[in-house]
Amino acid sequence: MKHEYKDSRLGAILGLTGDIKKEERYFSETSKTIKILWNRNDCPLTIQIDGMDLELLPNQIVTITYLQHISYNKAQLPLTAILFNREFYCISDHDSEVSCNGILFFGTQDIPIITISKDQLNKFNLLHDMFIEEFSTPDNIQGDMLQMLLKRLIIMSTRLAKEQLIVKSLGNDQIDTVRKFNFLVDMHYKTKRRVSDYADLLHKSPKTLSNLFSIYNQKSPQQIILDRIALEAKRLINFTDKQNQEIAYELGFNDPAHFSRFFKKMTHMTPSEYRENLLLMA
Repeated sequence: MKHEYKDSRLGAILGLTGDIKKEERYFSETSKTIKILWNRNDCPLTIQIDGMDLELLPNQIVTITYLQHISYNKAQLPLTAILFNREFYCISDHDSEVSCNGILFFGTQDIPIITISKDQLNKFNLLHDMFIEEFSTPDNIQGDMLQMLLKRLIIMSTRLAKEQLIVKSLGNDQIDTVRKFNFLVDMHYKTKRRVSDYADLLHKSPKTLSNLFSIYNQKSPQQIILDRIALEAKRLINFTDKQNQEIAYELGFNDPAHFSRFFKKMTHMTPSEYRENLLLMA
């Protein structure tokens, strides 16, 4: 069943559905929403994010922002989804409360998939039921109550993400640096290409960032920046009608030939070859 809270004065939207594939089109707004997707089935299901298959096992959650392109065409089972927009709850403005940017949302690493453990499942199921109960209580504090439940869900999910996706040896300050770097790259990759740009924003040295990421994963900070640019280039080729020259300028390249060389270095194909390959796979 589909549930939606809408505040027309603010343009705020929060939605919940047990079958996002079937009911997405009935929500007031979906294109500018952040989505928390939860496989509550006993079997795996498959969705596509940015054209790549992603399998969600039972009681796994994945978080998707409006920057990503998602398709439910391959999902053969109902997929629970909670979606909300910036007007309902801005995770950037409330980052000090939930500390999720760069981990659950707007990160440059792999798509965050978290597994709800057996000892946590009752808490998540109870929170799901509380959402449904609150949607059926339309009073003047309903929006505040739903925002509180959403914040609780984000905090619970972020805690699991930190346990499951981040190296245990990292301290809280180091984790904050990692996630803030990820978030900043996602926001500024078109104009800031050097590690030193982000080191300045974080009040760290480039060497400190490099040492930190050598612990966190196999990618260097510079590689993360380059991968983010390449990812956006592929998104623009995949999901828009923009030509190579337009994409080059949109991504901050002054010369389309420079963009073409960059793209080939990152993907082993020129933009035109990548485009042709998509047509062959269609």
